[in-house]
Amino acid sequence: MKLTFSDRELNFLVGINVLILVVATVLSKGDFLDVYNFQSMGGQLPELGLLAMGVALSMISGNGGIDLSGVALANLAGVVAATLAPQLAPPDASPWLYTGWFAAIALAVGLAGGLLNGLLIAKAGLTPILCTLGTQLLYTGLAVVLTGGSSLRVGNAEALSAIGNEMVLGVPIPFVIFLVMLLAVGWLLRQSPFGIRLYLLGTNAKAARYAGISQARMLIATYALCGFLAAVAGVIIAARTASVKSDYGNSYLLIAILITVMAGVRPQGGYGRMVCLFFSAVALQLLSSTFNLLGISNFFRDCAWGLLLLFFLAYGRFGLQDLRVFLSTTRSSAPPHQLPPGVTQRNPEG
Repeated sequence: MKLTFSDRELNFLVGINVLILVVATVLSKGDFLDVYNFQSMGGQLPELGLLAMGVALSMISGNGGIDLSGVALANLAGVVAATLAPQLAPPDASPWLYTGWFAAIALAVGLAGGLLNGLLIAKAGLTPILCTLGTQLLYTGLAVVLTGGSSLRVGNAEALSAIGNEMVLGVPIPFVIFLVMLLAVGWLLRQSPFGIRLYLLGTNAKAARYAGISQARMLIATYALCGFLAAVAGVIIAARTASVKSDYGNSYLLIAILITVMAGVRPQGGYGRMVCLFFSAVALQLLSSTFNLLGISNFFRDCAWGLLLLFFLAYGRFGLQDLRVFLSTTRSSAPPHQLPPGVTQRNPEG
């Protein structure tokens, strides 16, 4: 069994978290360690974490897989639920029934959107990145049509509001939901036949086919799960903000991809761990809160996220050892130093 402390990726992420925490604590003179600050971060993290889980699953499936439609699908799920749920149960008179309908409708929309992605990729043979880019525009367009481009208020139901704002034993409910989903997906990947097949499919699609694994069925199931996770994020967003919008979280896609790549999930497929994704998401949330503490603008943050994404893509592709080899090769192949014309090199021995 592989020891935890021997996992270089996990150790790196834990070290990054500790470093950010120490720096933020020093800069804030200890205010960063306030319990309210951690509770606030715990309420914000799940949205990005759930979307990053969907991106990770699509990457693990291989074949250049990636789900770019997660944020748009989360918004569409919230918009459709906010539109239909009040017609089935009034939020003031039946808050629990309204909340149940809201969650059920949102999850159904997420599953349907994920299934559409999977069918287009598996059956129609579309390239995942182009397919999900197209469905991203489709889902956003549908949400714009339903809302008229403006935000839509969610019905005033205490049960729904509690999902996004209340706590259990001092821990925000959204964070509890995120942990439950993370553990469930982690178990699915590591202990279930589905996870074993998905890793094999991402590692070697030809070997998976010879092993009797249906690539189409696996891709459809994987992208359906991605859509489900996006819908859970959509419910949390609606519950926390008490509104839904077609273009909520414009920068979430970039951050979700950054969390996934930083967690060591290989874009080529076949590898990814939920425990690393957890620490990667926490590190990005700590860093974002540190930027808030320093008063850094959102424009610089987007630039920082982009630079970090490029760095970790290069690190995952080459690694530090390859970089050392490249630098040593460059130095050894450099042309010898040439003296000016007419000057001869003196022999140091005379």
